[in-house]
Amino acid sequence: MHTLKVSPGAANYNVYIGSGALRDISSHLKHARMSNRLVLITNPFVFELHGYNLKEALAKDGFEVDVLTVPDGEEYKSLEAAGGLYDGLSAALVERRTPVLALGGGVIGDLAGFVAATYMRGMPLIQIPTTLLAQVDSSIGGKTAVNHGKLKNQIGVFYQPAAVFSDTAVLKTLAASQLSNGLAEVIKSAVIGDRLLFGLLERRMTELKYLDEKTLETAILRAAAVKARIVSRDERDRGLRNMLNFGHTVGHAIEAVTGFKVNHGTAVAVGMVTASRIACRMGLFPDRDLKRLMNIITAAGLPITMPELKIADVLEAIKHDKKVSGGRTKFILPVRIGQVIITDKVDLAMVAEALAE
Repeated sequence: MHTLKVSPGAANYNVYIGSGALRDISSHLKHARMSNRLVLITNPFVFELHGYNLKEALAKDGFEVDVLTVPDGEEYKSLEAAGGLYDGLSAALVERRTPVLALGGGVIGDLAGFVAATYMRGMPLIQIPTTLLAQVDSSIGGKTAVNHGKLKNQIGVFYQPAAVFSDTAVLKTLAASQLSNGLAEVIKSAVIGDRLLFGLLERRMTELKYLDEKTLETAILRAAAVKARIVSRDERDRGLRNMLNFGHTVGHAIEAVTGFKVNHGTAVAVGMVTASRIACRMGLFPDRDLKRLMNIITAAGLPITMPELKIADVLEAIKHDKKVSGGRTKFILPVRIGQVIITDKVDLAMVAEALAE
């Protein structure tokens, strides 16, 4: 079991990474002297796979567990779904000290985190990510949000969890497409801050896709460490944390214009290639590194282009990006594997050319 410390602002918490991490949740709750009344928020599919056994184990250790479920899908990361969870919390007569356990992927983590942050002005939050994407990215750093209209994560708050439990054993239940979805965020982490991780991905992508335990834990730990290091220095997205949006400016726009029918990893993969092509054209990023990036994205089972996209729609969606300041959008561009810069010198014409390539 690996323990990764995260220290954003006044908050301090641990991320526990390894096979069997779920078994440690009960002892953590007792050690932290949290209430023996818990609320588990998940979706029906994940509850059947992992939630029922977790609930039973917690009950055996003396915890009373209420379960609230939300249907699976990005479309349920909404204010309406949050309202339904508020109703459920009210009906269950929870108290402010009642911990919320968010068991699921990025949608559940974001939604349950948003609800925990806002109900009664804040309830303790335990993130229990069950997808690779959530384990390396969305469960760490305290960003919670719901979508609004066609815009992703438009309404939200920063709210740090009390702990994160990333059990690598649960990833064995993921479909291949979901694993590839998460690998996009692992690749992103390598490009922005860990060239050794990038080398590992180049050498051992096959082992990762077959869920080799040692390789998987190493990759998750290194990717999560990149995220933890950045958010510990910039909790509120004032500057440095923008680096984590490498590939996401275009990626979020793709998700929006397709009505969230394209999954996050696929969109971010195309976004990373688009940003890297722009960097190449600006003379910032070596062509050989662009080729390495495209090769590793392809090896992960992800696309490097989406010719069916309507580029004009993507450009329009980018105008609504949360990183827009003074009418200019901040882009994260690589300068070499393991290092990126933040710039507002990218115009939409450059994005259009890169998307059309």
